[in-house]
Amino acid sequence: MTDLNLTPRLAGPREWAALVVLVLVVMLLAIDGTVLYLAVPSLTADLSPTATEVLWIGDIYAFVLAGLLITMGNVADRIGRKRLLLTGSAAFGAASVLAAFAPNAEALIAARALLGVAGATLMPSTLSIVRSMFLDPVQRTRAIALWSVGATAGAALGPLVGGVLLENFWWGSVFLINVPIMMLALVGGWFLLPESRGTVGHRIDLTSAALSILAIVPLVYAVKRWIGTGPDTLMLLAAAVGLLAGWAFLRRQSRLAVPLLDVSLFRLPAFAGAVGANALAIFAFLGLLFFFSQYLQMVRGYGPLQAGLAELPGTIASIAVIAVIGFLVLRMGAGRSIGFGLGLGALGLAGIGATAPWESYWGLGASLAVLGLGIGIGMTLSTDSVVSAVPKERSGAAAAIAETGYELGGALGIAVLGSLQTAIYRSRLELPQNLDAAERATVNESLASTLATVDDSAVLAAARDAFASAMQMTSFIAAALLLVAAVIAWRVIPSTRVGKVHHDAA
Repeated sequence: MTDLNLTPRLAGPREWAALVVLVLVVMLLAIDGTVLYLAVPSLTADLSPTATEVLWIGDIYAFVLAGLLITMGNVADRIGRKRLLLTGSAAFGAASVLAAFAPNAEALIAARALLGVAGATLMPSTLSIVRSMFLDPVQRTRAIALWSVGATAGAALGPLVGGVLLENFWWGSVFLINVPIMMLALVGGWFLLPESRGTVGHRIDLTSAALSILAIVPLVYAVKRWIGTGPDTLMLLAAAVGLLAGWAFLRRQSRLAVPLLDVSLFRLPAFAGAVGANALAIFAFLGLLFFFSQYLQMVRGYGPLQAGLAELPGTIASIAVIAVIGFLVLRMGAGRSIGFGLGLGALGLAGIGATAPWESYWGLGASLAVLGLGIGIGMTLSTDSVVSAVPKERSGAAAAIAETGYELGGALGIAVLGSLQTAIYRSRLELPQNLDAAERATVNESLASTLATVDDSAVLAAARDAFASAMQMTSFIAAALLLVAAVIAWRVIPSTRVGKVHHDAA
């Protein structure tokens, strides 16, 4: 007689329908991380933000999300993942309205921060609910593949959705689109999602929660400031605060009976390698999308919708991952497949840098497709490795670590690669000697502010050339980083062919 403990219950139609709701939520969160990229020119004209404020508008959402995810993953385990997800959905819709009608750059940054707080309640809940609904390893891998496609395709769809909206409405429309989708998620989630919890009977350690935020946000800010403006007292102070808080956080976790972050998980090569691979993949992907969307509009002269369509090959390729992921795991195993995917991503990034000078778009389109496919493979399998490596009752905390890596990688990608792009842009500027100080300062600020205020065709051409050159160089740097990650993933993450073993056992 079959031992029921050894035969996981198969998910039915209700679970797959519930998965649709979860994928919808995570896709919207990912879209919200990138939908604003195409709105930078119209935002600059309307709100007149500085170059630093533009970067904050782009990445404060991910900073706050990353800072709170570990805490919220534990909250989900304790109070109920469905309850937290539904609460977060309502809060996300309300914050979206505030962002849509922000009267200035400071208000928009604050609204984006609130969106990050609300998003932090949603992300770990979605992945941990997937883990609790799909107990069969094969079904769980497929479900996580669909979840990962939602995250990757959502990030890639953001510019297209933004393009469609900005072609017809004002920039605030990219936030209002969240409201009806979150209402749908609330209704669908209420009826379809099961309630699940992890470890019960333990209070969340508020000191650890505060230390995790104090570790992540100041360190990211220090990196951003160092690359953007160079080392100074404020940068060193932020780095010191982050490092000290990080040390105190890790020390405290090792002493708690039920830690906020189970640092012992990182002793597992599959877990540690997968978290790192996931973070580096999204670092390169979102970092590129942030300045590539601006490049298409401000250098190539595409409209918002045309620019969104130009990025569509990456979206389609990231969705196509579903068709190849099973074959890759059976043939190569998880670790080598992740390494292969990240290697493809590096090839795509290098292709973007190499084909940017071409007048034709097709080189960029093909490179985006290679990038989307590679990142999709790497993210899907690394996420599955993270969630599968821990006991079910700690799935919320593990999901939070995976999501923290995702959001922190995205935030760092925008901050580091965006700041690097700006620094290279300024170093490549060749401006006329007779240009007055005010215009020179405007051109040095950013290409967006230059296009909005400068009329001299020679200056505009010089600024566009500098931005294009910076985009190429940053793409090559991101490709090199991703290639290193591919080698590490190939060697560190185990490549046991789990799908084949399970299939044979069945």
